[in-house]
Amino acid sequence: MHNNAGIGGTFRDSILDEEKSDYERVISVNLVGTFLGIKHAARAMIPNGRGSILTTASVASVVGGVAPYGYTSSKHAVVGLTRNAAVDLGRYGIRVNCLSPHLLETPLTKGYYKMPAEELSKVYSTFKGEELTAEDVAEAALFLASDESRYLNGENMVVDGGFTIVNPNLCIYK
Repeated sequence: MHNNAGIGGTFRDSILDEEKSDYERVISVNLVGTFLGIKHAARAMIPNGRGSILTTASVASVVGGVAPYGYTSSKHAVVGLTRNAAVDLGRYGIRVNCLSPHLLETPLTKGYYKMPAEELSKVYSTFKGEELTAEDVAEAALFLASDESRYLNGENMVVDGGFTIVNPNLCIYK
C-alpha cells in the first residue's frame, strides 16, 4: 500500500507570517493522513503475516528551506512515523519504508518556484545529464514495494540526483 497523498501549504516569507490554520491543515493531511493509512493497511495485512507499506516524504524531510513550514515539518514527521511503524509492524512481517523524491512538476508544486520543475532538477542535482521524471519515482516506489527489497525496513529512499548530499556553494567540483 502506498500513502502518496499530500498538500504543500502556502509559501510565506517568514515563520512570523505563518498562519496556524494553514500549518495545522498541512499536518492533518500529510502526517495524520499517513498515520491513518498505515494503521488501516496494517489491519488488513497482519492476518496475512506479511505486507509492504510505502509512505511518501520529500527532500524537505532531509534539508530545510526548500518548502513551507507545514510541509517540511510534516515530511520530517512522516520519516519518523515510518521508522516507528517499521519497528512495530516488522514483528508481523510487514515492511514500512519511505520514499523522498526531489521536486516534480505536479499540481502541488506548480507555481511554487520561479522556474519550471525540469529546470530545478537540472540546477539542483549533482547528476548532470539526467532529469528526474515521475517514472523514476514510480520505479523507486515499485522497488520498495516489491520482494526485491524484502530486507529493507524503515528506510527513507531519497530520489534526488544527489541534491541532498552537498551544498553546491561549497562543492570543490565545479
